Amino acid sequence: MRTRLGANFGRLWAAYAVSTYGTWIAFGAFPLIAVRVLHSPAFAVSLLEAAGLAVAAIVAVPVGPWVAHRAKRPVMVAMDLVRFVAMASVPVTYLLGLLSYGQLLVVSVIAGTASIAFTAASGAYLKHLARGEHLLVANGRFEGTSWVATAAGPPLGGALIGVLGPVMTVAADAVSYLLSALGVLRIRGSDVAAPRSAAPDLPGGWRFILHDPVLRRLFFNSVTVGGLIMATSPLMAVLLLGQYHFPAWQYGLAFGVPAVGGFVGARLSARLVARYGRHRIMTVFGWLRSLFPLGLAFTQPGVPGLVTVIVVEGLLITCMGIFNPIYATERLQRTPPEHAAQVLSAWSISGKLAQATLMVIWGILATLTSPLAAITISGVLLLATPLLLPRRAPLAVSPVARSSPPAG
Repeated sequence: MRTRLGANFGRLWAAYAVSTYGTWIAFGAFPLIAVRVLHSPAFAVSLLEAAGLAVAAIVAVPVGPWVAHRAKRPVMVAMDLVRFVAMASVPVTYLLGLLSYGQLLVVSVIAGTASIAFTAASGAYLKHLARGEHLLVANGRFEGTSWVATAAGPPLGGALIGVLGPVMTVAADAVSYLLSALGVLRIRGSDVAAPRSAAPDLPGGWRFILHDPVLRRLFFNSVTVGGLIMATSPLMAVLLLGQYHFPAWQYGLAFGVPAVGGFVGARLSARLVARYGRHRIMTVFGWLRSLFPLGLAFTQPGVPGLVTVIVVEGLLITCMGIFNPIYATERLQRTPPEHAAQVLSAWSISGKLAQATLMVIWGILATLTSPLAAITISGVLLLATPLLLPRRAPLAVSPVARSSPPAG
């Protein structure tokens, strides 16, 4: 039977869905603008992605404690509005003939910072809404929505780019944040905020992660895997759009179709856990997701290259669709409510800094060698990342998390 999580969860889920669809419709818009409109080289495209992530992560360091002390719904609404204004500035300046590479950098920083705050607030609020065994179901629904948006958004965005240009997809993304804010405003009932005396500072989030042996290994695994995968994202844009001259709709198709596997994986995640156990499934699919990216080393021009990307990304994303809800649930269950915002902020900041650092390094590698060679190196290094996965079984909730009072 389908688990019912309540009307407020449905409203939060709907708000998440609309902003996620907007984000994926605008998938690749900034790299595409940089390559096709501003004629930026490979290193500049990598720097665009990296600088936004790095500066946003640094600016977001004080955000964790700030979010923890406040009711989460107003924070989510405020961050949605900030992202709306930032993204809407791109089509406005483009129409005025004032769009520049520097503005794209600034918008990336503002949107990235707001996203970190929104993620911390929404994660803590999700723990407040969905407790116990419902948390894995809730995370699975969010994960499934993310992959459906990933499947539908890029092809739709590619079609819009072909008709209206890449800047208009950024406008669609901006509108999605406004709709998300309206959705969060519809949520009723209690909120959650840590008392000022109980809420630790952001370094406490890192201390909590590093103190728990399972969280520590999950943390290093997720940061490393995410960094190595994201390091190749701008290089794939340069390779496919710049060197191989894929049309925008094919580029969107290459990353949209595989996301169907993510939706399927997210739907299967809870069932596989119920049958085989959380630790076994997380370990198996944690290993599998590290194997497939190496297949991108065989990307070629034309239809063979398109098929290669679709197959490789499809296998990778299916594994991620199964793995991610389990890992997200384990993280929240091991974190008491008063630490949730700090832990999620510390996790997000670390991930973005790792991605930014590796994007710069891989941009240099691509400049010294080629985008395809740099992508291959990332795939080889990913083969070692499963060694960082937790080795303990079963993955039980830590004592500190068990002894903490319920959220709210």
